Amino acid sequence: MPITELDGEIQRRRTFAIISHPDAGKTTLTEKLLLYGGAIHLAGSVKSRKTQRHAVSDWMEIEKQRGISVTSSVLQFDYDGFRINILDTPGHQDFSEDTYRTLMAVDSAVMIIDVAKGVEAQTKKLFQVCKQRHIPIFTFVNKLDRFGKNPFDLMEEIEQVLGIRAYPMNWPIGVEGNYTGVYNRKLAQIELFQEDGSHGQNILPSTKGGVDDPAFREILGEEVHQSLCDDIELLDAAGDAFDQELIDKGELTPMFFGSAMTNFGVQNFLEEYLRLAPPPAVHASTVGDIEPNDERFTAFVFKIQANMNPAHRDRLAFIRICSGKFERGMSVYHDKSDKMIKLAQPQQFLAQDRTIIEEAFPGDIVGLFDPGVFGIGDTLCNTDAKLRFPDFPVFPPEQFARVQAKDTMKRKQFLKGITQLTQEGAVQLFQQPDIGTESYIVGTCGTLQFEVLEYRLKNEYGVDIIMQHLPYEVARWIEKDGEKLTPYSLRGADRAMFVLDSKERPVLLISNEWAIRWIMENNPDVTFSIVPPDRSNAME
Repeated sequence: MPITELDGEIQRRRTFAIISHPDAGKTTLTEKLLLYGGAIHLAGSVKSRKTQRHAVSDWMEIEKQRGISVTSSVLQFDYDGFRINILDTPGHQDFSEDTYRTLMAVDSAVMIIDVAKGVEAQTKKLFQVCKQRHIPIFTFVNKLDRFGKNPFDLMEEIEQVLGIRAYPMNWPIGVEGNYTGVYNRKLAQIELFQEDGSHGQNILPSTKGGVDDPAFREILGEEVHQSLCDDIELLDAAGDAFDQELIDKGELTPMFFGSAMTNFGVQNFLEEYLRLAPPPAVHASTVGDIEPNDERFTAFVFKIQANMNPAHRDRLAFIRICSGKFERGMSVYHDKSDKMIKLAQPQQFLAQDRTIIEEAFPGDIVGLFDPGVFGIGDTLCNTDAKLRFPDFPVFPPEQFARVQAKDTMKRKQFLKGITQLTQEGAVQLFQQPDIGTESYIVGTCGTLQFEVLEYRLKNEYGVDIIMQHLPYEVARWIEKDGEKLTPYSLRGADRAMFVLDSKERPVLLISNEWAIRWIMENNPDVTFSIVPPDRSNAME
């Protein structure tokens, strides 16, 4: 393929994740972007009881029942000549690891903030990951249809709490949380939204005009109009200047105000994001930086998902294409197995709805049928590349439980289910030495993951489980030069549990930080690590 044609495909790609604290409206905004992009014709609110519809991106049955996202989903659509890949991520902190992995596969992020709550704990945590990767961050202040904080106070909070300056691209029109539209700073234009009673299921009509138009002064009323003029004057005089270079570095965030539920400001946000956001970025590898327009095909696996189609019990590996052109049926080098693999049945997605594709380009997310050979973080490339992308960070589990099948006759299904969910990265699996496969120790980052594990084993594998929570909060991988460690190798570890991980590396489960310090002092010749010795540390 001529390099100029590849360049053209790269330039029209936009791949981003949507991040937020739970219930800030992340999945709802995703739905509305799909609505304006023409990918769907009727948006379904996560909590809509009147329509009994569910968000397209929440495809798991448990997500529909709980009204939350528990796994990241991939959505792709075209808009105004752009090919858009959205990765909708779980907001709940118990699923942070899935979100962190997803952020490794994007070129920018959209951060949603609840206008009434401001910057919340999980938003702060996820923002730090984006900041470490120096990826551009776009802020959407949501729920302007409800009472909220003063916009200037929100700008100050973003700067003080997150350490990033904000440049408002638009500004809410109204006083004391009663907003009727937005002011577009670039166009110097007022846009008022009309009510239609559909609760945001359809694209709303709007009325546009200049701020000096006497008709708008009359519609808004003298107080609201004067307040808007004062705000604009203050922003222009004392606010940060627009700087694309700082945006690209992740040091200045374009800030948009709106309401995903009512479609308030969504289209303006989408169009401005596409104009300002970067195309696919360069990726570091073991042989140097890989440019997107490098003709050699390279990609990495960032997510594995079993049973997206319950009827077929399939397993998909999601890859992010970093360079070159992907073609259906191509054979590539798989770094972990050191073998050539044919990439059959490539698919792209609108959540669980999928389409077989013939080709894809850098920035695209492609799902591959996985017979069990792929792992999270694996690199795929042409034979003349023979490179590896950096390992994904690993997160030490903080909660543990012993699990086993309630019905011993379903041991085979239990083993299959627990193994596949571990390979997805949904849980971490450990086993006590000299104890059979009747039970396992499962480690998670949060309590909700245990609920999802139990639900999925029952509904996807037909296995009811017995779960016994264990009194441990700390896991440490342990090593000692020239010696194979056993449960009897450590001094002062009587109340700890000695287990092996899925690669049979010894791990110690301890009740708290004080206990681990005591054990470390009594075993100075043993190395204690919060992650496996061959993996990188978790992002703080």
